[in-house]
Amino acid sequence: MKKSNIILLAIGGLVVILFMMYRSTYNTAISLQETVDESWGNVGATYQRRADLIPQLVATVKGAAKNEGDILKSVTQARAGIVNAKTPEDMELMGKKINTAINLAFEAYPQIRSTENFGALQAQLEGTENRINKARQDYNETIKAYNSHIRGFFNSMFLNAATFPKKTPFAAAAGTEVAPTVDFSK
Repeated sequence: MKKSNIILLAIGGLVVILFMMYRSTYNTAISLQETVDESWGNVGATYQRRADLIPQLVATVKGAAKNEGDILKSVTQARAGIVNAKTPEDMELMGKKINTAINLAFEAYPQIRSTENFGALQAQLEGTENRINKARQDYNETIKAYNSHIRGFFNSMFLNAATFPKKTPFAAAAGTEVAPTVDFSK
């Protein structure tokens, strides 16, 4: 085999190797970039879940607490009426009111569960914040893998910085280190 053919074959082999390296680098960068975008979408989905869920849970707990308060108020007022009753007719009327109120209370709401509802709300709040935190951490991990890949010595020579810009990990905005409050007075 001639020396020129060997040189051409070596150059051709080098071109093929460089092309395969470029293709591999490019495809990996695309895959990592898509993973970053998916991770950020997951962060947004957990924010949306919080925005949808928490107001509904708070309204449910507030409604249940109000219902129980109304029931207890009715029973207490009916019992207080017996103490203030002066005649046997008043006592009989108050006794009927108490029985009606107690029956309604047990029919409408057999057990007072406001405290349990508040506990469940707290668990949902904690769980939601944990999901958001996990999604943010997953996003930052995908950013790390992506940035490490595109900034590698050979990869940075092969990849266009405009097509594959360095991504910034999630960082809390100023003032977000203070937890949001839930107001039950409204």
